[in-house]
Amino acid sequence: MTTGVRVRMRLHAVSTCLFLAAGLAAMGCGGPAVERPETPLRSVRTLTVQPTTAGNSRTFTGISRSSLESRLSFKVSGTLQELPIEVGDTLKRGDLVGRLDASLYTLEAQRAEASLVQAQAAERNARAAYNRIKGLYADNNATRNDLDTARANAESAQAQVDAAAKQLELARLNVSYTMLRAATDCTVATVGVEVNENVGVGNTIATVNCGDELKVEMSVPESLIGGVRRDMPATVIFDAIPGVELAAKVSEVGVSSSGSAFPVTVTIEGTHPRMRSGLAAEVRLQFAEPRNLDEHVAGRLAEERFLVPLSSLVKDGEGSFVYVLDAADASGQGTVRRRRVTLGELTEQGVEVLAGLRPGDRVITAGTSVMRDGLVVADSGVDDNAAAGQ
Repeated sequence: MTTGVRVRMRLHAVSTCLFLAAGLAAMGCGGPAVERPETPLRSVRTLTVQPTTAGNSRTFTGISRSSLESRLSFKVSGTLQELPIEVGDTLKRGDLVGRLDASLYTLEAQRAEASLVQAQAAERNARAAYNRIKGLYADNNATRNDLDTARANAESAQAQVDAAAKQLELARLNVSYTMLRAATDCTVATVGVEVNENVGVGNTIATVNCGDELKVEMSVPESLIGGVRRDMPATVIFDAIPGVELAAKVSEVGVSSSGSAFPVTVTIEGTHPRMRSGLAAEVRLQFAEPRNLDEHVAGRLAEERFLVPLSSLVKDGEGSFVYVLDAADASGQGTVRRRRVTLGELTEQGVEVLAGLRPGDRVITAGTSVMRDGLVVADSGVDDNAAAGQ
């Protein structure tokens, strides 16, 4: 077969392939379009909000503390040699809490004792010399200058004895300070060190709770602190003791704020075998009648508010906002709208919204991280109205 024939056969094969490819493409373009399934709309849960008023009581969260809580520490530094306590132990007055290596302080006490003996010997010699010069002076065998010098030496020697005695007393105190003992009956709450650790002066070795009374420390916003008074009645509820309400009274009201809240402490009047320090608590304060309150506080308590769950809030550089679902159509589809809100306080029922919502608004309570203004979503039909205690 000649070369020209082979070339023509190859060109014919290439042309045939191109023709078939073009035909297949034309068939694809002219054929029916492939239907792709539509992406299902995201389903959302909502909360229908209604205004409410707080009344004359408010609930705050806090932590229980022992009325007598002490942080035990050494007055001297050293290596911890003995730590016979554990968390939960009950200590009696005088029980050993910890012991440091006292060898260095014992040597210092021995050195101070030797210095005292030396000073006492020098004082005896100086006093004897003074008495001798005093006799010679009486017989006109010593000058006035000799007498004054001898008296000054005797007084200086006595001062050295007094100083050495104080040094010995201090050294012996340091030896005693290597033993840390309980000052009263108490219970060990925490232990912060281990044996063979080097501890410094003031380092907390253990925290102990003394006494049977418990208090709850909490924060009250500045808008309501004007209505809080000492001996104000309160009710304390512990999550760890469900179904039990304990009577209490306000015992301390802070005069300086931390941020926008003031520290308030209530002392529990009752007791319960399951009460202990460190429990999360809810404290309900019963404010006075509006006519007996400061006008600002009374107005704050009377304000209408909306309660929404914390999960519905979104924050940005300008503040907080929520997503509200517009009325859904017959197909169950609705549009998400972003709504800027003004927040009040955090309560056990939810977060207060003072402005930005209207009665009947449906606030989206979950999935806010993927929401955006104008997004079309499906209404799940689930209303979390109980989530915020409405």
